[in-house]
Amino acid sequence: MFRSFFLNKKWWVWSIGGTLLIALTTWYKVEIDVKINEWFGEFYNAVQDMLSEPGSVTFETFLGYLWTFGKLAGVYILIVVLVEFFARHYIFRWRTAMNEYYTENWQKLRHIEGASQRIQEDTMRFARIMEGLGLSLLRALMTLFAFLPLLWVLSENITELPWIGNVPHALVWVVLITTAMGTALLMLAGIRLPGLEFNNQMVEAAYRKELVYGEDHIERADLPTLNMLYADVRHNYFRLYINYLYFDLVKWTYLQASVLFPYLALGPTLITGAITLGLMQQVVRAFSKVEASFQFLVHSWSTIVELISIHKRLKAFEQQMHA
Repeated sequence: MFRSFFLNKKWWVWSIGGTLLIALTTWYKVEIDVKINEWFGEFYNAVQDMLSEPGSVTFETFLGYLWTFGKLAGVYILIVVLVEFFARHYIFRWRTAMNEYYTENWQKLRHIEGASQRIQEDTMRFARIMEGLGLSLLRALMTLFAFLPLLWVLSENITELPWIGNVPHALVWVVLITTAMGTALLMLAGIRLPGLEFNNQMVEAAYRKELVYGEDHIERADLPTLNMLYADVRHNYFRLYINYLYFDLVKWTYLQASVLFPYLALGPTLITGAITLGLMQQVVRAFSKVEASFQFLVHSWSTIVELISIHKRLKAFEQQMHA
């Protein structure tokens, strides 16, 4: 899965060079996001001046703020589109490297159960998931590195937490504790999902294989056999649905509650009027960025579960090949 792409000289331009290019452009995109966060502070301070003292800000100045945002947003959109385009080609080369490795060893693999499915479907799904999940993880890490120090500085203006009192850099501790607890709850709620997804693919493969045999052999794919195999499929899906039921309940309860966390932490400071509207927007936005980065596992757990099941199948596939 990894050696065929990252340790193969044929693909070093894409695997090493492509990874560095994606990392650098993603970092630059995060830096633009930091600039946009600064813009929010300046703009909302200007809005507060407009509302409290009519005529204090000219229309030309107001348009200047909008023009500044437009330039930042334009560069951001251009980078996002180009990175996504390049990443799709990058991931397809990764799939091609895996495909070449497996097909070169086809004579060793052809006797393994579900070999054709592993090579065609699992490499395709592995590449598709890595495209979305890999970019999301890289974005989350770089956003965290950029916004966590910013939130640390901005938190100097918010020292008092409700029911607790004075806490230096309060919002940093709030986001760390709440996201750690939320992630732990989600991992506990979804602990059985990887195994169920793995079993799901096994029963699906058994059902599909019998149908394929039935296309060429009249004695195969008889109704009792198909009913028995489909019963296994149904049983595993229903177990999966039950597990996703309480997983989704925990997930969405936590995500909806997390919207209130920064405002709750800011409550005492807002009531005393110790910060401006612009600073509040900067703090809330920085808090949300850091929180979203820490919530990567929460938002991506279903996709991670699918990737784990694919990895388990391909790993077992390669172990049998080498044996």
